[in-house]
Amino acid sequence: MTLFSERGYSATRIADICEQAGVAKGLYYWYFPTKHDLFVELVRTMRRRLRQAQAAGMDPNADPLTRMRQGAEASVRFIAENASYFSFVEVERAETEMSGLLREGSDVYLRDVLALVDEAQQDGLVPDTDPTLVAIGVVGAVSSFTNAWRNGRTTVSADELASFVGDWVTNAVGGQTVNGMAAP
Repeated sequence: MTLFSERGYSATRIADICEQAGVAKGLYYWYFPTKHDLFVELVRTMRRRLRQAQAAGMDPNADPLTRMRQGAEASVRFIAENASYFSFVEVERAETEMSGLLREGSDVYLRDVLALVDEAQQDGLVPDTDPTLVAIGVVGAVSSFTNAWRNGRTTVSADELASFVGDWVTNAVGGQTVNGMAAP
């Protein structure tokens, strides 16, 4: 992950990976037939770790709007703790070969948030509007705010950012509607 983050996928050679990891090429190839296979494993591992952080940050007994907030806050903290990885992923997302794999993670998160939005709407905690648009807004808020933080557009701490994003999500999603659309 360090080499990919520092150099990019294309510029990172398998020889560099083996040297950094302190393993022989034969051992590397035993586990990963190609560099792409290593990249796939890295992305899936990080996705699993993010989902674990989200689950750990959410109180299963809380209402769905609170869990949505807690999940967003946990996501912000995780992304901040792994900023170099997410900066790297942002660059690699433009590569056609990588875009499908990286989109899988976004789609999983979107489905998770969508389920919470549906549940919150059934409980009357979220206005009855297009749940997909609401879920896209939550995912977009986490992505945009963490991107701005990684790029130095704000100097708040990761915890302050997580709290802000949590407030933003709660206010935007649980707010009133304007012409049938959730209002911030």
